[in-house]
Amino acid sequence: MKLTALLVLCIAAVVWSKSTYTDKYDNINVDEVLESERLLKGYVECLMDRSRCPPDAKTLKETLPDALENECNKCTAKQKTNADKVIKHLVNKRPELWKELATKYDPDNIYQERYKDKIDAAKKS
Repeated sequence: MKLTALLVLCIAAVVWSKSTYTDKYDNINVDEVLESERLLKGYVECLMDRSRCPPDAKTLKETLPDALENECNKCTAKQKTNADKVIKHLVNKRPELWKELATKYDPDNIYQERYKDKIDAAKKS
């Protein structure tokens, strides 16, 4: 009985831990990254496979395809807020980077169509 209870708790812990992406990097100042040419370029270069990735960018690169595919359903609230900031910034201030990233991560325009309302809202704000 104790073994069964322990096994159930272990399985529950694994399932729960996979229900959201790691929040280890949620306290990164996204505004600072977006306003710094050097920092932003570093993230883009990592995402585009043109340079080595620091740990936080590597995690982003690994989770981005799943987040796009599954509407960020494993994102923490902070990650969703930060994603909205990034979309707004790239769409309005760095459209060339937005296009470059979209070409790689959304070559068939699936996600741009799926998130059209969010992208249009970012353009208006």
